[in-house]
Amino acid sequence: MIWLAWRQFRLQAAIALVALILAGILLALTGAHLRDLYDASGITTCRAHGDCAALESLFLAHEKLLQDLLGPALLAIPALLGLFWGAPLLARELESGSYRLAWTQSIPRTRWLAVKVTLVGAVSIAVAELFSLMVSWWFSPIDKVNMNRFTPAIFDERGIVAIGYAAFAVALGITAGAIIRKTLPAMAAILIGFAAVRLLITYVVRPNLISPTHVSAPLATVSDVGFAAAPSGTTLMAGTPTISNAWIQSNQIVNAGGQAPSGQYVHRFLAQHCPSIIESPSAGSRPAPAAFKECITQLSTTFHEAVTYQPASNYWPFQAYETLIFLGLALILIGLSFWWIRHRIT
Repeated sequence: MIWLAWRQFRLQAAIALVALILAGILLALTGAHLRDLYDASGITTCRAHGDCAALESLFLAHEKLLQDLLGPALLAIPALLGLFWGAPLLARELESGSYRLAWTQSIPRTRWLAVKVTLVGAVSIAVAELFSLMVSWWFSPIDKVNMNRFTPAIFDERGIVAIGYAAFAVALGITAGAIIRKTLPAMAAILIGFAAVRLLITYVVRPNLISPTHVSAPLATVSDVGFAAAPSGTTLMAGTPTISNAWIQSNQIVNAGGQAPSGQYVHRFLAQHCPSIIESPSAGSRPAPAAFKECITQLSTTFHEAVTYQPASNYWPFQAYETLIFLGLALILIGLSFWWIRHRIT
């Protein structure tokens, strides 16, 4: 049975191997060049002295086409594995009726399914993770510049989560094929189910996997504090805090009770203590820096910045937890497939 399963799958495995080799050669050559450019860019030394925006922008312009292609390609690989390896695995044989021949050759249906699932599942996980590791290596100098590993698209394209995504996509395809028993409808079910679960995990489950860190800072020490006109009055804003490789989940200006100032309150405060802030837009000029700084200092007696974030040290725990979630879902789906084949297929 193992030899038969391999003969049925060897063409797909060979295509995947060739694709990995070609991708490895391309990424090795361009990735080595990218590292040389990073070392020669001066970014590592300029950060100790001040603003590196110009150097970073120049460096990030290199290999732009590959940057734009590699991420989406890696995101698509688990779905493609589920579509073209998972869905047809059982659906093709159930649809054609060829499974009956295997079951009449003294091969129990559970063994028939176990061999197929193990072979395709193991190769799928290996393909997805090898490509993920290559892409993570290639992007490492770019990630050092951007420092945004928690951004959803970046997080999904790095580390070990590809293992979970591939296992889940293939398991979903196998289960859909077993239940629907037709290849094309099973493939459509994968597209919908895989996308829905990925979005649910990314935007609902992931933010709640680990308790975040809470910090506060006096308003006078916060950069990019400003005011903006709003229908309800005037809004008090602060720029996104600069915390290396952190996931900023919320950033608010609040009082001691944790409440954000209303638009009416900010407008009244400015009218009383900082009239130049309100008058300057109509006069077509900016308020004097000294007046603006004094205004922020007075606001600091009542308000402070409250930041909720996930530190960089939580990156790998997030990767591990999400991988385990998708592996758990994959095991549940495979268990459902075994039950369905044993009890619902005749």
